[in-house]
Amino acid sequence: METVTIRGQDIAETVRAALQYIAVYHTPDYLKQLTFAYEKEESEAARSAIGQILESSRLAALGNRPMCQDTGMVTVFAKIGQSVVVEGDKTLSEYVNDGVRQAYLDEGNPLRASMVGDPIFERKNTRDNTPAVTHVETCVGNTLELLVAAKGGGSENKARYTMLNPAASVADWVVETVAGLGAGWCPPGLIGVGVGGSAEKAMLLAKRALMDEIDIGELQKRGPSSKEEELRLELYERINALGIGAQGLGGLTTVVDVKLATYPTHAASKPVALMPQCAANRHAKVTLRGDGPAYLDPPDLESWPKIDGSIGTEGMLRVEVDTLTHEAMQNWKPGDRLLLSGKILTGRDAAHKRIADMLAKGEPLPFSIKNRVIYYVGPVDPVGDEVVGPAGPTTSTRMDGYTQMMLDQGVLSMIGKAERGADSVHRIAKAGATYLIAVGGAAVLVAKAITSARLVAFEDLGMEAVREFEVKNMPVTVAVDVSGQSIHKLGPARWRR
Repeated sequence: METVTIRGQDIAETVRAALQYIAVYHTPDYLKQLTFAYEKEESEAARSAIGQILESSRLAALGNRPMCQDTGMVTVFAKIGQSVVVEGDKTLSEYVNDGVRQAYLDEGNPLRASMVGDPIFERKNTRDNTPAVTHVETCVGNTLELLVAAKGGGSENKARYTMLNPAASVADWVVETVAGLGAGWCPPGLIGVGVGGSAEKAMLLAKRALMDEIDIGELQKRGPSSKEEELRLELYERINALGIGAQGLGGLTTVVDVKLATYPTHAASKPVALMPQCAANRHAKVTLRGDGPAYLDPPDLESWPKIDGSIGTEGMLRVEVDTLTHEAMQNWKPGDRLLLSGKILTGRDAAHKRIADMLAKGEPLPFSIKNRVIYYVGPVDPVGDEVVGPAGPTTSTRMDGYTQMMLDQGVLSMIGKAERGADSVHRIAKAGATYLIAVGGAAVLVAKAITSARLVAFEDLGMEAVREFEVKNMPVTVAVDVSGQSIHKLGPARWRR
């Protein structure tokens, strides 16, 4: 077989272009299945959430901006032919990192850098989203195939693994595990299941399987032709029957597909991994053949459906947050849809820890939280005339340990995504406060409601710095009311079947 030389610079450029592409465009197969879910959804709250995701996705494509503010940790599955020579003075992984760096620091469309160099102690942001997690496999051939993915923290944090007894049911474990994940992985998305090999092999199987084309609709039509396909259909039906629904609000669709990959294993073992994929579903396959970088063609804009009424303001309560009081929140109920206007603070993981450290030392805070609304968000940097880049919510459960601290400082309400822990719900209700959710995966749509943004404190934290957003008609849903009722309990319970 003829030896082919692939320049390292072409690898970097291919990775750069692929990451910019998947940050902006949903895959057509996901759009098709999500549109089908939108059209059949009977839960008003879930239908509205799916509609917002679809409309935000269309706006991202039109404006060439990230569909989600968490532009992900980069994972690359590289399959390199044995007849390929990489030209250059760097390794394949180093060229991948060059591409990541260029993609995330792109001046025209900067992506949010989320990687921290030291995972245990300092956890300092690398500021360019490197390094990527690169897996290299050799094969017969003279091409380099790259599967490029950008996985958000919300879905990555919900990955699960177990070692089952050989006779135990894979389906039962998967369904029980998904039921306990909550909504932090940002459904409706996909579930990848890897069975076999060793512990690390099962996890790789599950993650790699998520990048296969969504075909559950075709499988349902033609029927299963193997036991593996039977298991996929069983899992698809049982997971959706849990009633979790879009964003955990309760509804018919929690997953748009379930993927399954297997590998031989030890006779005494049955390793099983579960990998959720969020509503962003960012991945692409490109192949280099030695004739320059590989690029992907933009999708047809007709792939996006026209959403009528899903994000309309009819029936939504307009709330002025600058004059919000505990008394004004008394009539809010779980599932109520609000339009917020006024000034809100931002703050997430690192900001909360900084506040806790300052309070523990008796140091005054550089801002007041009393009677304020705080939004758990780490936005993308703005470009052009934007006041802020895409700014969707982050998973709120990570802030549960700081809930009482913030309530003690006088916070009125908190905005994030997914459910809160039982203890936090109790504390929120006891303080007469509330918890609201914005739609994860609708970052562009949320950003359009932000009319101004200014840095307030902790500039060194980058995207996790505290800012003040002025918003106009920002759409949110009441998730926990002043009595402690939670939509993430009520919704799925209603739609479970």
